[in-house]
Amino acid sequence: MIYRFLDNDYEVEIIRKGNKNTYVRITDDLKIQVTTNHFVTKSDIKRILDNNHSFLMKALSKKESEIEKNESFYFLGIEYGVVIVSSFKEIEIDHNKIYAPDKKSLDKWLNKQMKEIFLDRLKYNYNLFEEDIPFPGLKIRSMKTRWGVCNRRNKTVTLNSALIKESMDKIDYVIIHELSHLVHFDHSKAFWSVVSKYCPNYKNIRKEMRE
Repeated sequence: MIYRFLDNDYEVEIIRKGNKNTYVRITDDLKIQVTTNHFVTKSDIKRILDNNHSFLMKALSKKESEIEKNESFYFLGIEYGVVIVSSFKEIEIDHNKIYAPDKKSLDKWLNKQMKEIFLDRLKYNYNLFEEDIPFPGLKIRSMKTRWGVCNRRNKTVTLNSALIKESMDKIDYVIIHELSHLVHFDHSKAFWSVVSKYCPNYKNIRKEMRE
């Protein structure tokens, strides 16, 4: 099924299940994925999409931004053009360019920076806390839907590897957010009060990270 929207044709992928509700999402290849039940017709789906143009515009714009960012090289909130120069032995940054002997070396350098920076910011932000909390172990992994996770039982904080693309204030916010869960393991008013104590502008940062 093809759906015409904003002068573009989008492929609609229909997934039929036994669920009662209908869900619409944008996939990584910019398809409109509709999950619905077996009784909803294509005409019904078109009507649902027609009635949700605002959602589609926002969701498509967000996905397109994500794709553009993933295809570019971002480091600590700054976009760099990658220049592969085989004669280089080390990674060098000059203004808006990053020079590397090959992609493998660049990935290795980025992983090293990630571990060092995340651990350094974890230590820095942990030392800000006046509350009596344990110093957590640090894990880093790729996550699709979350920037960070706090495991209170194992006393660990897991950070999304994609955070290395973000600016330092966003990295700090995510770390403070997860450390605050060691004080209040919920999203209560008391929890957000702790977050606000160490990251006063968290609402603006949180909004930017959701866009």
